[in-house]
Amino acid sequence: MSNLLLIVRLAGERVALPADQVEAVVEIEGITPVPRAAGHVAGLTALRSRVLTVIDCAASLQADRPESGTRDAVVVVADGHPYALLVDGVEDVVEASGEARPVRTALDGGWRRVTKGTIDAQGDLLLLIDPAALIAGPEAKAA
Repeated sequence: MSNLLLIVRLAGERVALPADQVEAVVEIEGITPVPRAAGHVAGLTALRSRVLTVIDCAASLQADRPESGTRDAVVVVADGHPYALLVDGVEDVVEASGEARPVRTALDGGWRRVTKGTIDAQGDLLLLIDPAALIAGPEAKAA
């Protein structure tokens, strides 16, 4: 894992994503709903002549989304497919201070499913989030 982290706000919390898994940070302009898609799939959008599946991260976590007014998204590729992860906001890219450690506190179900551990980033202890778990959604745990 790279030592760089992308710090984002997700369901009202500051968290870290591994920067080596991030392809881009964009603002989503339009989302086309997809009939019969899982509840955490917001729809599809186009970015530079590519179609991206848009994941509502708050819905994936089964958490409330604070109204931010922006449509910030983090673009990742999982299993060869591009996804746009809707986040509340993007803060910065920072260097991690050490390796990820196990979480030593109880987390709610959605957070427990997507968290790889905790990591120190410039003096702040943040949850390290697994983008693939966000994409999989809450139904993945039930399966």
